[in-house]
Amino acid sequence: MCKAGKVGSIFLTRDFTQMLTKAKQEVECAYVLFVVAIFWLTEALPLSVTALLPALMFPMFGIMPSKTVASAYFKDFHLLLIGVICLATSIEKWNLHKRIALKMVMMVGVNPAWLTLGFMSSTAFLSMWLSNTSTAAMVMPIAEAVSQQIISAEAEVEATQMTYVNGSTNYALEIDESVNEQETNEKKEKTKPDPGYGNDAGNISSKMEPEKNSGTETKYRTKKDHMMCKLMCLCIAYSSTIGGLTTITGTSTNLIFTEHFNVRYPDCQCINFGSWFIFTFPAAVIILLLSWIWLQWLFLGFNFKEMFKCGKTKTVRQKACADVIKQEYQKLGPIRYQEIVTLVLFILMALLWFSRDPGFVSGWSVLFSEYLGYVTDSTVALLVGLLFFLIPAKRLTKTTPTGEIVAFDYSPLITWKEFQSFMPWDIAILVGGGFALADGCEVSGLSEWIGNKLSPIGSLPLWLVILLSSLMVTSLTEVASNPATITLLLPILSPLAEAIHVNPLYILIPSTLCTSFAFLLPVANPPNAIVFSYGHLTVIDMVKAGLGVNIVGVAVVMLGMFTWIVPMFDLQTYPSWAPVISNETMP
Repeated sequence: MCKAGKVGSIFLTRDFTQMLTKAKQEVECAYVLFVVAIFWLTEALPLSVTALLPALMFPMFGIMPSKTVASAYFKDFHLLLIGVICLATSIEKWNLHKRIALKMVMMVGVNPAWLTLGFMSSTAFLSMWLSNTSTAAMVMPIAEAVSQQIISAEAEVEATQMTYVNGSTNYALEIDESVNEQETNEKKEKTKPDPGYGNDAGNISSKMEPEKNSGTETKYRTKKDHMMCKLMCLCIAYSSTIGGLTTITGTSTNLIFTEHFNVRYPDCQCINFGSWFIFTFPAAVIILLLSWIWLQWLFLGFNFKEMFKCGKTKTVRQKACADVIKQEYQKLGPIRYQEIVTLVLFILMALLWFSRDPGFVSGWSVLFSEYLGYVTDSTVALLVGLLFFLIPAKRLTKTTPTGEIVAFDYSPLITWKEFQSFMPWDIAILVGGGFALADGCEVSGLSEWIGNKLSPIGSLPLWLVILLSSLMVTSLTEVASNPATITLLLPILSPLAEAIHVNPLYILIPSTLCTSFAFLLPVANPPNAIVFSYGHLTVIDMVKAGLGVNIVGVAVVMLGMFTWIVPMFDLQTYPSWAPVISNETMP
């Protein structure tokens, strides 16, 4: 008996020691998580520098070895990002984005309501493929030129009408070219957005921030002119964010979610470019249209009779607007070879992404069925990205001593130096830090402990759980960086879904989408800051408008989660690819 008792006490001592060790690791990991969260929220250090803390602290606390932590800082996400930046670099270098934006605005007409919808549609489309920040920085000068030209045109008409009484009739609107040049030639500074604004891949590729137009320094003729300028600014800011929702590459929060989800649930294989687009596109379209109606009503009123009146003669305002847009488009000249090649590669990349594994039919990935799961969206991005370095953009020539001009080399669509200037290395490190943090929480057992502690939330109705998590994310993202917010919350929300035995996508998808809803403050994200810098808006203007768009966004996401998204991922059942967590109380 004595011997058996000693053996039993040895086992008890060993189990108790293991339990203490595990509890110690959970506490230490929680401390690292707390420190990183405080630094991200307060931005005491640059976000990307804070993201390196797990690489320093995890090995010191014995949670993960340094080699293992380091491997988390470069994953499939980073390869996808590299390919996308190659595309974005070429699009912006050859001004294809400006041509697309102006052409789309010209197609919708010059009625003020349709004009704002045209700007919102073109901005949203561009932000699907470019960063939200660079899209806003590119479109805003065009919108500003249109607004200022309309104001100048109406002032000219008033002067014309005054001289009409004295017999100096002028039936044609002639706008002073010097004024036109002053107000449409926007200068762009090559500056990097403040990472404190954090949005996206957002910081992705954008190194351009426009200077304030000289026209904003003048007083507005009427209150309506001022309201129109405010409307234009907010349309550009909000649509650049809404458009980023629709593609995995549209904003960094989507990329972070995708990588986190695929690493945590490798057996799912349900989130790819095609599936993401199918369920987010309807939501983005509804949010865009409702936001357009809300902003139009808030600033200019919504006159349906005026909007749909056919055959009406164009007003002076509409003629001036059409002239500016046409002049801006003509400045681009005929479409060039480089733009055509970039457009072809852009379409090729999109088609390969959509057709890789659409879900409802077999995609081209079946050609590699022997290596199931090996080919991902990053494979496509890298393939097309490399072509930008191989396809010649123009020949380089030199003059020989005999006076003959000969070609000796060629210049590719983009160079490595140009790619480096667009590559958001800060975002790459920030995302890597998030992955390292998530791995540490998993290894230490902190994720499981948090999940068990949050399991009582399972007694609440599912719709309320989703709504609360969405509102929490939406509130936090107004004061913190979008990438930092989603990176911080994903390791918490995933075990929450597992603990309450709900399909993780039910909570993770709406939380990810709501992370982009930073519409209230100028500092909430870079597009807001860019349009605010033009001087037309006050903080109260943005809060009033943004609150309505926030409500619309959360409501539409909730609608989607209980309608068309449910059958896509069979959200009503707990999937086999998600782990089952026991409800035992952890130390």
